[in-house]
Amino acid sequence: MSLMTLFENLPDDSAQALKQLLWDIMSARSVSDEETPLADDIETFLRAQPHLSVHRLGDTVVASTSLGRPTRVILAGHIDTVPIIDNFPPAWCEPTDEKALPNVAAQAEAGASQILWGRGATDMKSSDAAFLLLAARLTQPKYDITYIFYDHEEVVAEKNGLRKVVATHPEWVTGDFAIIGEPTSTGIEAGCNGTIRFDVITHGVAAHSARAWMGENAIHKAAEILNRLNAYEPQTVTVDGLDYREGLNATLISGGKGTNIIPDECRVHVNYRFAPDKTLEQAVASMVGDDGIFAGFDYEMKDESPAARPGMNTPMAEDLAQFVEERTGKKPLAKLGWTDVARFSSLGIPAVNFGAGDPLLAHKHEEQVSFSEVMRYAEILRDLLS
Repeated sequence: MSLMTLFENLPDDSAQALKQLLWDIMSARSVSDEETPLADDIETFLRAQPHLSVHRLGDTVVASTSLGRPTRVILAGHIDTVPIIDNFPPAWCEPTDEKALPNVAAQAEAGASQILWGRGATDMKSSDAAFLLLAARLTQPKYDITYIFYDHEEVVAEKNGLRKVVATHPEWVTGDFAIIGEPTSTGIEAGCNGTIRFDVITHGVAAHSARAWMGENAIHKAAEILNRLNAYEPQTVTVDGLDYREGLNATLISGGKGTNIIPDECRVHVNYRFAPDKTLEQAVASMVGDDGIFAGFDYEMKDESPAARPGMNTPMAEDLAQFVEERTGKKPLAKLGWTDVARFSSLGIPAVNFGAGDPLLAHKHEEQVSFSEVMRYAEILRDLLS
């Protein structure tokens, strides 16, 4: 059943309508590179709302109100998921079901509702479903709203649908404040760490391993790279009152062309997660610059994404923080992983991560969310915006 068909049959009750929307998008397989069918349904659904103007680029769909409000809020969520690990199709389960995790079951029992299990439940189709419900039902919001449903967030940055829209149609994503629906257990996680990935490379001379003295072993030379990684001490950096923990790790290592050949090259793939007190350029220099940790080694940069400052000193952020604390008792925290708040920050738009679902369950086989949490999330956004 398409979202358009589903919308025509949505019950008036908001909870039941949200549950149906969540089930429908969860039932659509949308692993990165497979988002097109879900993007088609979302576009059809949004074009059926007469109060919205809809644009599409690739598999990213943008819908906006044009009510002449002095402030515009952006609600953005990616529609792709990481690969499936025996957790699709989705399933509703009770708190007593063996699939239900204790911490999620406790929330469900408190809310007397079911648990939705399956790929994308927390990252981040629960937030997407709330955005779709608001897009359909919130026809006279307090602010103008732009809804962005984008593809390819879970893969390399150059494929990211939001990045492509920002680059080619920046007028679609203008606004005064943005909320990214990344899973945060319905709390605010402000800003984000930046991330860079690069190969540190050693070179040697190939030779037969029976005559190893005729060559130079590139893998042995990589020991110094590992020594520098082991010597690194992670820092916790306070930015605008929030604590961001940095990290530097080898995540892959490769070298050698045969079991009896002295390797002539070795690559150690390194990921540096850096706090938003640094620019991207400063982070790169601290790793591979003349005085960087890996100075003296060749390197090949693979991916670069800037950090984003918290942006909690704006009126919209303060209003959201108040709503969230009143409803959940949670104060804003720092976002340690990289998210697309950084893209909005680069445009001068303050942005926060705020979504349903436990971030610690993202990408896991047992990914799941309590529907009571999804409903609470939708209600907070509705009350903030209406």
